[in-house]
Amino acid sequence: MIDICLLGATGSIGQSTLEVVRLHPERFRVRALTANTDIEALFAQIREFKPSFAVIADESLEPVLLARVKTELPDLQVQILSGETALQAVAQDQATHTVVAGIVGAAGLLPTLAAVQAGKRVLLANKEALVCAGRLFMSEVERSGAELLPLDSEHNAIFQCLPYNKRYQPEVRRILLTASGGPFRGYTRAQLDEVTPEQAFLHPNWEMGKKISVDSATLMNKGLELIEACWLFGVSPETIEILVHPQSIIHSLVEYDDGSQLAQLGSPNMCTPIAHGLGFPDRISSGSAFLDLCSAPDLSFEKPDTETFDCLKLAIEAAKRGGSHPLYLNAANEVAVQAFIDGRIKITEIASLVEKTLKFAPDSEPVSIDEVIQLDGKARQHCLDCLNEIS
Repeated sequence: MIDICLLGATGSIGQSTLEVVRLHPERFRVRALTANTDIEALFAQIREFKPSFAVIADESLEPVLLARVKTELPDLQVQILSGETALQAVAQDQATHTVVAGIVGAAGLLPTLAAVQAGKRVLLANKEALVCAGRLFMSEVERSGAELLPLDSEHNAIFQCLPYNKRYQPEVRRILLTASGGPFRGYTRAQLDEVTPEQAFLHPNWEMGKKISVDSATLMNKGLELIEACWLFGVSPETIEILVHPQSIIHSLVEYDDGSQLAQLGSPNMCTPIAHGLGFPDRISSGSAFLDLCSAPDLSFEKPDTETFDCLKLAIEAAKRGGSHPLYLNAANEVAVQAFIDGRIKITEIASLVEKTLKFAPDSEPVSIDEVIQLDGKARQHCLDCLNEIS
């Protein structure tokens, strides 16, 4: 029996993980569940999976959750905890074997890093941990002996197409990182100026949370994934090429020096890469629909439009410049995306805010996690200052 800690249990990754766990009750046991503020969803998961620990990140909500558990589930032996310290503690719990890192944004960095430092098997769906602190994070992976398995569909596909346990790939010529193009593929700048948050949330192929849906609509998500792939697979930004593939059937490809291209195909369902990570090295059922190539749509490919979708251009430039530019890119993007969701700016102004914030980014990399947190705060404040000037 494998004990699992699920960071971000109520988000899209967390819910998909629990779908896979339900299929294998003899194999997996949920030891810890965490959520940010969604008490209703977390309580329902506590009722069903009966974890040893449940953590609500918002400390003010701990007594509310505790009272409900005591009232409605009086016989359940579960510890209700809250706050950042508790998130890190359950990620490092000695009895836990696998930690699923599904917290969205930079908020997931510290608990994910805690799991790595404890030498856990970490299923990584939090790309921001590597975008913000790639060198520090990977150094801890090597020091602790943690096993890092990517859950993003594209990175999981690349992982499946590379030789296992060989981070540096001298025989790899290119990594082709696929993108659906999002809901606004083919739009002009003038058309983008008119889109609403509700339109941006409607991804054509994937069901995701609001923030990542907006990132997919601006193509910033693909830029963040490029930075993540550099650290995961030990390659330079120049080795990675973005390929728009609207059908989201080929999840990514690896091209070798002999001319071979290896691809991983499947239906666009996050349960597939999650099942791969949970079961690795075994293959286990994911519950996803099997791909029928005879009835599948024709597959098409095109280059991304980085002039219209300039968030992607900014991300690629930040990846090449290195230093603290990826960290500033991510922090500014989180602030700007929330401003768009709140109706304060147009979607086209996200890139403008990110670009202005990047001018403050140091060329040097942070040398500690404390410095990462400090720089992240500075970047957010710079972006807020720029935001207040235009809204």
